[in-house]
Amino acid sequence: MTSGTRSPFLVPSLFSYSSTSYNFDPLKHLAGVTPPFDPLDPPLDPSPPQGCNVTRAAYLIRHAVIYTNDFDYETYIEPFVQKLSNTTVNWSTIPVLSFLSTWANPITDAEQEMLTRAGKLEATKLGVDIAQRYQALRTLEKIWTSTAERTVKSAKSLAAGVADDASDIEVVEIYEGEEEGADSLTPYESCPAYSSSAGSDQSDEYLDIYTKPVTARLNAAAPAFNFTATDIYAMSLLCGYETVIRGSSPFCSLSLLTPNEWLGFEYTNNIQYHYNTGYGSPVSGAIGFPWLNATLFTLSTTQSTTSNATTDQDLYTSFTHRELPPTVLVALGLFNNSAFSGANNINGTMPLDTINHQRAWKSSNILQFLTNIAIEKMSCSSFGYESGEYWRVLVNNSPQSLDGCSTGPGESCSDGELGSWLAGRSEIVGRYGEVCRVDFGNSTDVLSIYSC
Repeated sequence: MTSGTRSPFLVPSLFSYSSTSYNFDPLKHLAGVTPPFDPLDPPLDPSPPQGCNVTRAAYLIRHAVIYTNDFDYETYIEPFVQKLSNTTVNWSTIPVLSFLSTWANPITDAEQEMLTRAGKLEATKLGVDIAQRYQALRTLEKIWTSTAERTVKSAKSLAAGVADDASDIEVVEIYEGEEEGADSLTPYESCPAYSSSAGSDQSDEYLDIYTKPVTARLNAAAPAFNFTATDIYAMSLLCGYETVIRGSSPFCSLSLLTPNEWLGFEYTNNIQYHYNTGYGSPVSGAIGFPWLNATLFTLSTTQSTTSNATTDQDLYTSFTHRELPPTVLVALGLFNNSAFSGANNINGTMPLDTINHQRAWKSSNILQFLTNIAIEKMSCSSFGYESGEYWRVLVNNSPQSLDGCSTGPGESCSDGELGSWLAGRSEIVGRYGEVCRVDFGNSTDVLSIYSC
């Protein structure tokens, strides 16, 4: 190239990069501690497709934001807070950690597992959103919920947003028993083959990897404290919990943890949930299928069929804990890292030594507080499609395409194809009693709470 000739590949005016264009919000990467938000994953239009009207719908919702999960508090947060109270480090002399000189724990022992004020407000807002979205449908008559205080209060808060008078809606509490079989909103409790600790060993491997540079950096600044991997994990948890309690948290600072390190925290949790309630668990789909099957049957039925059945309604809403929604997603075949790849090694998609950034299974998007799975039954008369009934699934307000049943308007599933698709999913995930290896009498594979 002669002197004075510019390379055709260097065009600064077109390819200049500004660091201010990068924006990262830790609150959207906190896995099961993530405050409610709409991830738009995928970014399909949540409004009914052209020519379609929703005639019935059902929601499965995780409870709203709590002060803290007891496991998170007792295993990570409380030991970290006690360690802070016993240290002699002068935090005011360490810029990145100077806030610790005046910081106080926002959580008391009595508040564990309890709904926060922000949680009540967010559940009420979700009720308002649902009421506005389905203005043509009849107002809820009943809301179903598991019996824990946080789920019951979430249900009552949603009722306050849905109805002019919340007392018009009956909140039906479903016992969280260990021998209810599939007939509850906590069926994992009755599944002997399910282990609440599944995924811990695998996630601990990546916890040690992503926290290594963090502990090295913070220990260089405050060697007397001896930061550990679990301390770093506790700080990340406090970012989420303190934010919903106080409105903000210094632990969310990108000066404290870099975006890459926040993604490490998120991925550590992704591994945990993958093996615990996701595709890495051999029982997940069987646990989630009874809710899916019962919901589709209920929405398909125009009138209740049993003599003691509840009055028919257009909208069914149920509250549960973080374990059930991901199992329903597995039953639906959604957010499968191996989908469309032809690969059978699902665990290979969640390596334990590096982040799979291309994964579909992202716990912050599907396991946040107030995470919700909606199933809509629609009547459609759309250009290019046969008139009739179609079905659509939304996860946190984002429509999802069902693998093998998405040729209708807005990638919905036609009523004629739904039955064979559901039978195929049932064959893949297996029957609840068999897969769970139920070892007690009077168990059932059927969820019947909506018909009694």
